[in-house]
Amino acid sequence: MTSLKQPIAVTGRNGQVSHALTRLLRDQGFDVVVLARPDVDLADTAAVRRAILAARPAVVINAAAYTAVDKAEDEPEAAAAINAAGAEAVAAAAAEAGAPVIHFSTDYVFDGSKAAPYVETDPTGPLSVYGATKLEGERRVTAANPRHVILRTAWVCSPYGANFVKTMLRLAATRPELTVVDDQHGCPTFADDLADVVRQLIPKLATSNAPPEAFGVFHAANSGDTTWCGFARAIMAASQARGGPHVPVRAILTKDYPVKAKRPAFSRLSTGKLLAVHGIALRPWQPALEACLDELVGPAS
Repeated sequence: MTSLKQPIAVTGRNGQVSHALTRLLRDQGFDVVVLARPDVDLADTAAVRRAILAARPAVVINAAAYTAVDKAEDEPEAAAAINAAGAEAVAAAAAEAGAPVIHFSTDYVFDGSKAAPYVETDPTGPLSVYGATKLEGERRVTAANPRHVILRTAWVCSPYGANFVKTMLRLAATRPELTVVDDQHGCPTFADDLADVVRQLIPKLATSNAPPEAFGVFHAANSGDTTWCGFARAIMAASQARGGPHVPVRAILTKDYPVKAKRPAFSRLSTGKLLAVHGIALRPWQPALEACLDELVGPAS
């Protein structure tokens, strides 16, 4: 249980990570102040500042983001308002309040051309508007608050919100077969595990004598990697074991499933720095998926 006397401020209410964070932190005894629309709009930087200063937080967690990857190609200004300017406003207000900021970013800041897991110091090269706005957000957060932790993550799923796991289950209930791309490799990551990473970081960052190496950019993803097709097949198998919807999954290539935004072909994240600096390791994605489906479908028989 927490001994912090000041609250934790979390931006976002309906997102997967913000939902998981709020639930876990309150269960752990933290006082959580949720800053979200309609009360606080991340695109309104003045409102963001007022809300954070009023909260007087020990730590600020920016879990709000524009995450509609394809839609962002048509709405670059809207994506930038949240992912770049909004993130900057949160970090700057946290600094003014004397608090560190934890900010979530994405594997989509990379171009996917590397043949090995990406480390934090690898060159970035986003292929999409979404990835570019998230990278700009990283830069602005870094400049606005020296006491920052940027957590790059990937392929986020959970029992709540819109995500790949829930989409596959929904489609499996109405279609005889699913076709899923099999040439994009990454790390399925679950919101509850990300929330637990933050829970472990908070006491380390909230102290006034946190060492410089505690801050910076870190990769946080469940261990192991797969393709979207491999992930879909795992979802179907786990759902079947629970008596839930399941259908065959046929592998296709990215070129056979055109979308507006280009995705990196390989975006596995190395989480070695998070382990080395903070002693935090996320479990493999497979048991995390099982736990997710326990909530969505029920326990396996």
